[in-house]
Amino acid sequence: MTRGGTGVDFDWPLLMLPIASILSRLVVSALGFFPAEAFAAPAPVRVNIGAASVSSSMLSVWAAQEQGIFAKQGIDAQLILIRGGSTLVASLLTGEIQVAFTSGVSVLGAAAQGVDVKMLTSISSRVGWKLIANPQIKKAEDLRGKRFGVQSIVGSTWMYAMLALEQLNLEPRRDNITFLTIGDPVTIGHALEAGRIDAAVLDPPLSRRLTSKGFSQLVDLAKTSASFPGLGVGVTRTYLERQPATIEKIVTALTESLAFVQLPVNKPVALKILMKQLRIGDAAVADDGYQDHVLTLNRKPYPSLDGLRSAQRYMAQQNPKIAALKVEDLVDPRFVRKLDERGFIDRLYAVQRSYRVSRF
Repeated sequence: MTRGGTGVDFDWPLLMLPIASILSRLVVSALGFFPAEAFAAPAPVRVNIGAASVSSSMLSVWAAQEQGIFAKQGIDAQLILIRGGSTLVASLLTGEIQVAFTSGVSVLGAAAQGVDVKMLTSISSRVGWKLIANPQIKKAEDLRGKRFGVQSIVGSTWMYAMLALEQLNLEPRRDNITFLTIGDPVTIGHALEAGRIDAAVLDPPLSRRLTSKGFSQLVDLAKTSASFPGLGVGVTRTYLERQPATIEKIVTALTESLAFVQLPVNKPVALKILMKQLRIGDAAVADDGYQDHVLTLNRKPYPSLDGLRSAQRYMAQQNPKIAALKVEDLVDPRFVRKLDERGFIDRLYAVQRSYRVSRF
């Protein structure tokens, strides 16, 4: 042992060791004090995420699952199909799911019943869906007295139909237009093809498939000024208060997957996911549908207040309680804002990545 001029004792043999050896001693020393499991990665958090239907709007969620983006955030996501927005919200309340990938329509409907559900994100504030009718229907007037297929009354597909009919200056009661509850968009498309209904508003891949077979397209909502609260993360206030860290990871993952599906370099993977999930065999049809869908997506998925107000206007016709709601009370943009303010979202779009998940 030797004392230096500073009065500090030096262990010369230690100082003469190579740096790597010194570091290894320190590591071994540390491991001697702490069990190995203390350095293990934390176990993934299991989260049940529910969705009310199968459509192209689910693309970013499917990508987050299949590309390991949920897993990167430490989320073991279980995707569960629960048909119908009201049933989806009920599943949040029972705890069957912790997160609903849902629209503002469901959040408004829940709030009118006194259920405290918050919308945290929205993948879009425009609708890319199209009004498709059987080949004999060529113009707006031909829709009078006809049957529209929807998933539920006052649900998203009904709302899209109302938006489309408004573009054609048609009013369901005045023009004797009937809404039939059929099922999810895929089922509605099959019903239209089989002649069980006369028209429907369908998502881009399904509408492209039918127009390629001669069905008529009367309205493209993507080309209108119609605003709508697209699908996004919905949670109960209780879960929001108890699990903010988990929610932040979910929002982070879905924000990254939203960028993933929009980046041109990832298009081949996005198309494969879309074709598999929607069971589309024609690559050209899937490509056209993908392009239409991507055009409506937000880069920064803030919940859409304008979209909620638009939905509120239509829904209030069926439920007066909805008119009294303050849409500002139904959203919580803090998680998206945090990602935005730290530059995370801008970085997602600043580079052209391959299919590999980004590492920020």
